[in-house]
Order: sequence, then C-alpha cells, then structure tokens
Amino acid sequence: MTDRRTFLQTTAATAAALTLPRWTRAAAPASDLDPVFAEIDKRHDESLKRLQTWIRQPSIAAENRGMNEGCELTMQMLRDAGFAQVAKIPTDGQPGIFATLDSGAPKTVGLYFMYDVKQVDPAEWSSPPWDAAIVDKPGLGKVLIGRGAVNQKGPEATFLAALHAIRATHRKLPVNFVFVAEGEEEIGSPHFPQVVHRPDILAALKKCNGIFMPFPSQGLDGEVTQFLGAKGVVELELISSGDKWGRGPRKDVHSSNKARLDSPAWHLVEALATLVSSDGNDPAIEGFAAKSRPLSDSEKKMIAEAARRLNEAEAKKLLGVQHWVHDVSFQESLELLTSRPTVNIEGLVGGYTGPGGKTILPGRAVAKIDMRLVPDMTAAESLAALKAHLAKKGFADIEVNMSGGYDPTSTPAGAALIRAATAVYKHHGIDPVMMPRLAGSWPGYVFTGDPLRLPAGHFGLGHGSGAHAPDEYYVIESANPKVQGLDGATRSYVEYLYELASTS
Repeated sequence: MTDRRTFLQTTAATAAALTLPRWTRAAAPASDLDPVFAEIDKRHDESLKRLQTWIRQPSIAAENRGMNEGCELTMQMLRDAGFAQVAKIPTDGQPGIFATLDSGAPKTVGLYFMYDVKQVDPAEWSSPPWDAAIVDKPGLGKVLIGRGAVNQKGPEATFLAALHAIRATHRKLPVNFVFVAEGEEEIGSPHFPQVVHRPDILAALKKCNGIFMPFPSQGLDGEVTQFLGAKGVVELELISSGDKWGRGPRKDVHSSNKARLDSPAWHLVEALATLVSSDGNDPAIEGFAAKSRPLSDSEKKMIAEAARRLNEAEAKKLLGVQHWVHDVSFQESLELLTSRPTVNIEGLVGGYTGPGGKTILPGRAVAKIDMRLVPDMTAAESLAALKAHLAKKGFADIEVNMSGGYDPTSTPAGAALIRAATAVYKHHGIDPVMMPRLAGSWPGYVFTGDPLRLPAGHFGLGHGSGAHAPDEYYVIESANPKVQGLDGATRSYVEYLYELASTS
C-alpha cells in the first residue's frame, strides 16, 4: 500500500507535469483535465489539513471512542465534497452512512468507506498517533504519521480531494455516486449488512456498475498489485473458566493449589492445540475447510507470474522473517497466502502478566482468534464447525463469542471496474501484478454476494504502511519519482473516474 508534490516544493509543478499520463482512450483528453490537476496542486494545503483534521478525531469502535464525533465529521466531509443526500443509518452497533451524488451522468458507481480505526498504544509510537504530524522518512519523503493514515482515512481523504478539485473547475462529475460507510470495519463489520440491505440503500446500489474502495496501492518501488477479491474472516474469543467448566477455581487462587485443582488456563491451551496441526500451521477443525475451493489453473498461472515479478527478499524483509512455512518456495508461499484457510491466535491472556511473579492459579483464560476463509467457505459454517469440533473433543464448556466476520469476496478480472483501474495504472507506465485475492479481509461480500452480485475492488496510487501497527504512515510528498504523494494520488482518482465513465 502507498502517497504535495512528487519532489520538493520548488520542483513539484515540473515533476507533476512530466509524470501526468497522456490519455489514450479516456472520456476526457488530457488538456481538459489540466485545469483539474492545477486545482489539485493549488489545494494541496487544504487537502492535507482535511486529512489531518480527520486523523485528529479518534474513532475506535473496539473502545466505543469518538464514534459519534467520527461519524458526524465524515458526514460533513461528504457534504463539503458535493454529496447532496447524506444520512446517518442506525444499526444495532455503530451507525453507518448513506449518501448519493447525482451529476446526471450515464453511469453510477458505488463507493465504500470506513470511518473507524484500530486501537493504539501511544507509548509505542515515535510521533503521537492523534497529532497527524508531518515528518521526514528516509527514502520516502514527507509522510503523515497517525492512526488511520493509511487504513483508511488517508486514501479516503485523498479521494475527497479529487472531488473538490473537479468541482472547483465548475464541471460535473463523470459518474454518479452511491456511497455507503460503516464504523465497525475494524471489529469485523458485524452490523454492516443492516446498512447495505436496507431497502432504499439496496435499491440505490442496484443501479451501480460496481463498488470500489480508495486504496494506496503502490509499493516502495512504485509497483502495484491488483486483487480480484479477498479472504473472509471470523473474529472471536475462546474463554475457559472454572465457572463454566465446573472444574478448577471460579476465581484466581494461590498456585500451590495446582497440586489438587484443575487449571482453566491449561484447559484452554489443550483446546487450542486441537484446532491446528502439531506445528500450528494447518487447520485441524473437522469440516472447517471442507468447502474451500482449490486454485484453478488460471489462478495458479496468475500466482506464478506474480512470483516471477515480485521481490521475495523484499517481502521477507518487510515481514521480518527468514523462512516461509515448511520452507516452501516463494511461489508456493503466494499460493498458500491466496488459497489456505487459517486459524490464528491474535492474543492469549490469563492470570497475571505484570512484572515479577504472582503465584496464582487463574480461574479464567481467554484466547482471541481469527480464522481466514477462502471461497466457497462461509463465516456461519466456519463458526458452526468450530463449535462442533470443540464439543466433540471434550471442550463444550469453552465459550465461543464471535465479535465479527464475513464471507470471502471475488470479482472477475474482466469486470469494467478492474479494467478501468488497470488502464489508469498502465497510463502511468505501471504494469500491475494481478492476484486472485487479498490475504486480508474487507466486507466486500455484501456487494459481491446475494442479492447485489456487483464487482468490487480497490483503486489508487500512493503509498503508506503500518496499518494496525505503531507509526502508521501515508506519503504526502514523495522523494521517489516512482511513488506518488498526496497530489499524485489525488490525480489518479480523477483519472479513474473518467476511465470508469468511458469503460464499457
């Protein structure tokens, strides 16, 4: 993922002019878009300030922190960008947002945003996560550091900057928009279907040719990987307690009693060990992966080409690893990343974890788990398989609390949404690497599944990294001419909208 001006301010205008794509088949020739691009440069400070304002408003669904304020701010930003109908949509959790923008264009496109972000531990950050500070990052240029910088407020604010620039030239947008947003993406989107499946919203979405999500797609070398889908996910807690088990203490007791008492913590560890193979790598839940669809020949060829073009050493460096699982080849690792369902321990907590020892026997232990799903698995069937497995193995007492999750998503490579994105990348001299699906997850299934069955995907130039981690960043002024900064990424969204308008 990835990106004021591509070089230093004194050379920015020249650099931008040199890197602008010459249109070969889009609806608007380059000369017609030059005024829009000029507005983007002119409005750089305004666009950056908008992003910083958004970052400085925490909106953490997992902690119910700043959510109403975050929702209201997002709605105001939509109104400022030209959306005439903007409504807060109540759910059983955090509210969603529904908005429309009718420019009278022949085509209508769906737009998906999230306004929530992950939790933070400020002590882990070199720059406070809510300051949205601009810092120099060696090899990258000037970057904005803050929670939500790349996931997802950075690219979303960049897209809004594109709308502001088009409006400033007094022209109509080349496409109409149906907009939906949620505030619970980072906790597994448990209530997003309540937004999308509301009759009036569903009717509006049915008019769309597809749905896209702003995304900073460039890597450190400016390369782009396109994904034709994403894995599904189930997020849950497994809780072992003496109270539910009927064995071991109901509360923490002195550890000397382990000689005569069962341990809920060890009970949980035993249960966890049954979920995977002995090395922890392969799911062992009976029936869990029964419906997982093997890679097709065309998908294997796609991955083989990706393995040839991508840099294995760079991938390992970014992950901080020396080996792939089972010491497989790079190509095999990409096949596993794309096609393998997973059972992962996110966190494991029980008893005392502070400094020194406390010599207790905990009465309760908790494991936070995520399970990644591939076509044709579903979240509901995967959860049912887990519960049945635990019961069969003698762990029916362990509580299984699903906090969120959804099914996998897939979109054909021939969809106009994907072809338009590819065209814009190629206008920039980028031949994108194509992959069958993203190993991560987003709730695109509500669009690609019944009843809508629309193509859905991501688009955008620019670069950022550190999602869910300390020092999350988004490139504002790039030191690398191959990587777009804020203004270059904004231009790419303008280009994409015109390409969407002309792609049949």
